[in-house]
Amino acid sequence: MSRWAIGMDLGGTAIKAAVVSEERGILTDRTILTDTASGPAGIVGQLAALVADLYRLACESLDPADFAGAGVGAPGAVDALKGVLSYPPNLPGWGVVPLRDELQKCLTETEGLSIPVFLDNDANVAAFGEAVYGAGREFRDFLMVTLGTGVGGGIILNRKLYRGPYGTAGEIGFMIIDFEASTLHAGIRGTLESFIGKKGIVEIAHRMIAANPSGWVVGKLCNNDYTKLSPIHLERAALDGDELSLAVWQRVGSILGVGLANVTALMDIRKFVIGGGIAAAGNLIFHPALDQIRRSTLPSMHEGLELVPALLGNKAGVYGAAALCFGEP
Repeated sequence: MSRWAIGMDLGGTAIKAAVVSEERGILTDRTILTDTASGPAGIVGQLAALVADLYRLACESLDPADFAGAGVGAPGAVDALKGVLSYPPNLPGWGVVPLRDELQKCLTETEGLSIPVFLDNDANVAAFGEAVYGAGREFRDFLMVTLGTGVGGGIILNRKLYRGPYGTAGEIGFMIIDFEASTLHAGIRGTLESFIGKKGIVEIAHRMIAANPSGWVVGKLCNNDYTKLSPIHLERAALDGDELSLAVWQRVGSILGVGLANVTALMDIRKFVIGGGIAAAGNLIFHPALDQIRRSTLPSMHEGLELVPALLGNKAGVYGAAALCFGEP
């Protein structure tokens, strides 16, 4: 018997979904645009239609008796036990929504399907996906960090998700790096995300360019229009040896390393899986981050320190959401 499930990653721009075999991984997948203007009811309808479509397609070749359910990773604070999503930051107009129950109800009433639904935070789900199918398979305890527009995180302890009593554990993007900084994230001063989210990385580059404005390779990549500068430009320029771009990534990696050092000091976690679009910069970030962790922790905390790239890319969420249906090991 090989169980299978449907995993979904709910984002502010797109909803990714896949039929996932417990043994063979993704069998088929779909992506649709998120209809944010339709509010919670409209998006629940989108999710239900996507589940129903994939379920019926999968049942043509898979045994319905082996179906384990539909899992959803969603942005924002999630009470996984109650199935409630609260104030997702990139879904405008949402407050506190009993998403799990609403989706089950919609599946029953609209699609005629009685399907168990599981819900968790998207960063937690991505971490769980990496734990079960990806770079975290060999680690008993680790923190996954997603570097992209924002900075997210999920904690795996003893091969299980650690959510915290209120469901907000792992939010490393809200860790304070400098409480007197000018940078803000969700009204909080000096957070990790405010420094090395996508916007923060570009701001680091802008400050360096303002101090020495000419002669940089990265300028050519954005036609010297620095309002269009992106981390992709900085990555490409750094790989070409551009000193300014290399300095930006050195700074970004060092800031990340400070945050991870705090995690090591607090929780004795020494394994870190780094994913998200920004993590494509690879060792441009990883090397300075690991160096900074060592500088910012006691020598007794250095044994076993390891930073590894995530393996599942933008599929981590659907893998993890499906894995929720199979249960934690």
